[in-house]
Amino acid sequence: KAQDLRSRPGIFPRHQTMERVKRIAGHVACGELAPEPCSAAIPVMEAMKTKIAALAGEKAAFKSWMLKYHGERKIQDVTVEMAINGARAVKSMVTETSDLDANLGIAYRHLSLYDVNTHLPKAPGGNVALPEGAFWLLVTGEEPSPEEVKGFTEELHKRSNVPANVLQTIDTLPVDTHPMTQLSVAMLALQKDSKFCDKYQEGMKKDEYWVYALEDALDIIAKIPTIAAKIYRRTFQDGVVPEYDKSLDWAANFAQMLGVNQDEGFKEAVRLYLMLHADHEGGNVSAHATHLVGSALSDPYYAWAAGLCGLAGPLHGLANQECLSWLLDVQKQLGDQRPTKELLTEFAEKTLKEGKVIPGFGHAVLRNTDPRYMLEREFALTHCTHDPLFQLVDACYHAIPPVLLKQGKVKNPYPNVDAHSGQLMYFYNLKEQNFYTVMFAVSRTLGVMSQYIWSRAIGLPIERPKSVPLDELAKLAKKHRWQREKGKVSDQQ
Repeated sequence: KAQDLRSRPGIFPRHQTMERVKRIAGHVACGELAPEPCSAAIPVMEAMKTKIAALAGEKAAFKSWMLKYHGERKIQDVTVEMAINGARAVKSMVTETSDLDANLGIAYRHLSLYDVNTHLPKAPGGNVALPEGAFWLLVTGEEPSPEEVKGFTEELHKRSNVPANVLQTIDTLPVDTHPMTQLSVAMLALQKDSKFCDKYQEGMKKDEYWVYALEDALDIIAKIPTIAAKIYRRTFQDGVVPEYDKSLDWAANFAQMLGVNQDEGFKEAVRLYLMLHADHEGGNVSAHATHLVGSALSDPYYAWAAGLCGLAGPLHGLANQECLSWLLDVQKQLGDQRPTKELLTEFAEKTLKEGKVIPGFGHAVLRNTDPRYMLEREFALTHCTHDPLFQLVDACYHAIPPVLLKQGKVKNPYPNVDAHSGQLMYFYNLKEQNFYTVMFAVSRTLGVMSQYIWSRAIGLPIERPKSVPLDELAKLAKKHRWQREKGKVSDQQ
C-alpha cells in the first residue's frame, strides 16, 4: 500500500522517502487510501509541488536552527508609541513571499517589481508580466518558464467552475449590497468544498498541511475572477456575465468577463494591476488578518474571508477609490483649464492651507516614489497620454511632491500606487468606484494564498501577542526608565 501511495502522482513530491510514505499510509483512517486532489496531477503541478517541498525543507530547517541558536536573541526594542499606534514597524511576523523596503519598495522573493515585470513570462504580444507567473514566483521562490506559466494557467482554468450554490447565494443578496460584502459572503459559501478542512478532519499529518492548503489556494485563485465578474455584472450592469474564455490567460479572461472594454489595452492594464497588487508583505490589514485566522488552522476560505473584511476598511482597501474621487473633484474644479505643474502647485498649496489632505501621496513605510506607481505611469505614457484624467495625474506627479517637501511635515511626499490605479480603470470604462476594492481583492488573493501556504509549509504556530492596559503600559515604561537611570540597561536598550 505504501508503494501504491508513492507511485500515485499529485499527493507527495517525488523526492520524499519511502519511510515517510509508510508513515502517511499508516495514518490513513480505516486503511483506505487518501482521496486525491480534485484536479488530476499534471507535470506542471508536480513541478510546482516539488519546488515548494524542496524549498520548504530548507526553510523549515533554517527556522529550527534560528530558534535553537538565536531564539533568545534580541532584534528590536518596542516603544510605548509602537504598542499604542497599531504595532507599526514592530518586527514580529515572518513572511517568506515578499518584503517591503522603505527605499526600494516591495520585492517578490527578493526580486524588485521592475525585474518581475521584465523577467516573468508575458502574454503573446504583451509587455506586462502575467500575474500567474507572479504567483509561481511567490509560492516556489523561482522564476517560472513560459511553459510552466502556460501549464499553470491551464490548471487554473480546470478549477474555475463556481458551484451553483455559490452563485445562488450571491443572487439572494440585494443588488445594492456593497460588492465587498458580496465577495466575502461568496468566499464563505465556497468553504464547504475546502480540501484542507476535509483532510484535517480525517487527521492529516502536519507536514502535509501545505499540500492541501495549496489545493484550496489554487481553487480560490481559479474561481475568484468569475465570482468578481458576477458581482460586477449583477450590481452595475445587466446581470449577464460574458462567457468564460479558456483561451485567454487568467487576467485577460477576467477583464473580458467584466464586459466593459474589449480593447487589448484593457487586458494589459488588468494584467499589470493584478501583478502589481499581488503581495505586500504580511503586516498590512488584509494579509495580517488572513495570517492570524490561518494560524488557528482555519482553512484558506475562512482565512481569506477575514482578510476580505479587513480589505473593505476605508483605511486599507478604499485608498484607490478615494484618490480617484479626489482627482475627479479637482478636474471638476479646474473646468476647462488644462492641468499644468504651475496650476496644480497653486491648487495643492491652497488645499493644504485649508487644512485638507491630498490623498495618494506618502506611504506608511515607503520613503520614495512607489515602484508600482512608476510602472503604472510607464503604462499610461504608452497607452493613454491623451486622456485628460491622466494629464491631471501627470501634473500632480510633477507639482505635489515639491509642495509637500516645502512644508517639511511629511517623511515621504511622493505618490503611491493608489494615486494612479483609479485613472487606468476609469480610462478603460471601469468607472464604478465601489468595485475597485474587489479588483484589489482579486489581485491580493495571489499574495495572501501564497503566504498561507508558506505559513503551513514551515510550521508557523498560532499567533498570540500579549496585550496590556494603558496603566500597565505606563508602569512598564516607568520601570524601564528607572532601570536605565540605575545603569541596568543601556540607552540602546
